[in-house]
Amino acid sequence: MKNGTIRHMAIFTLKHAPDSAETAAFLRDGAEILSAIPVVENFEVLRQVSVKCDFQYGFSMEFEDQAAYDAYNSHPEHQAFVAKRWEVEVADFQEIDFVN
Repeated sequence: MKNGTIRHMAIFTLKHAPDSAETAAFLRDGAEILSAIPVVENFEVLRQVSVKCDFQYGFSMEFEDQAAYDAYNSHPEHQAFVAKRWEVEVADFQEIDFVN
């Protein structure tokens, strides 16, 4: 990760059962939609395994700089995913942003 790169992570728990088709669809669709936004780099879907954390999954991605991160947040595909899927299917979440 080069200096100034922002690593954005959203860790979350879904309303769906972990092994359900709905969970698989949410994770697949999130990866497909969000990673296609041009400013998104190194997108990953992660499963959380620590017993010290109650969240189940994570989306991790990087942005070249603050301008790229802002462009992602205001991008119509991101806005639509949040409104139609995230707000409906996510039970709880935490967002964390790191810069080196």
